[in-house]
Amino acid sequence: MAKISKKQKSLTEKLGDNMKLYPVAEALTALRDLKTTKFDETIEVAMNLGVDPRHADQMVRGMVSLPAGTGKTVRVAVFAKGDKAEAALAAGADKVGAEDLMEDMQAGNLDYDRVIATPDMMGVVGRLGKLLGPKGLMPNPKLGTVTPNVEQAVKDAKGGQIEFRVEKQGIIHAGIGKMSFSDEDLQKNFSAFVDAIVKAKPSGAKGKYVKKISLSSSMGPGLKIDTTEVAGA
Repeated sequence: MAKISKKQKSLTEKLGDNMKLYPVAEALTALRDLKTTKFDETIEVAMNLGVDPRHADQMVRGMVSLPAGTGKTVRVAVFAKGDKAEAALAAGADKVGAEDLMEDMQAGNLDYDRVIATPDMMGVVGRLGKLLGPKGLMPNPKLGTVTPNVEQAVKDAKGGQIEFRVEKQGIIHAGIGKMSFSDEDLQKNFSAFVDAIVKAKPSGAKGKYVKKISLSSSMGPGLKIDTTEVAGA
């Protein structure tokens, strides 16, 4: 029989009833109380949805801007030329280019969190499908990452906009900030994220849409959230 570590025992004693449903504010307080690490952990939300993403009419995907940002440095690459390239650089893009950027990525330089492109550059970007696709970096007009307004797209990416996409098991998750954030900022981000998922409910979803929600920290336990707090869930 596996031994229970002192840390696990302490967490079990502090948590008590693992079936408890927490209001968001109480869950955040509990995660802070349970923190044992020295680094600034990410606060993460996970949602179990009543969808089967294998069916096109049950896919949940989109973008949401977190009001208080993510607390992370977001690296952005932009495919653009001329004035659009200059605008992207001015907005804070980390790398801007055309064929030269494509060649750089083909050489293995793919350390980016978001790739944005102007519509006229998609012929070039299309050649990177096998590299960008598996990493979830392929620009997509439905997500606003193929756009003539690259300046705004870069600002959104740098300012706390995140992408969400449901996984095969019907789970969708994201980091919504750092533990160093105030409770108010984390609750604003939580609400913005959950509201975006609720609004993205697909036409093919049947029965209860939001089944479960949990909050956790990078190294902490997952705490079940009382979904009666969530409008539309």
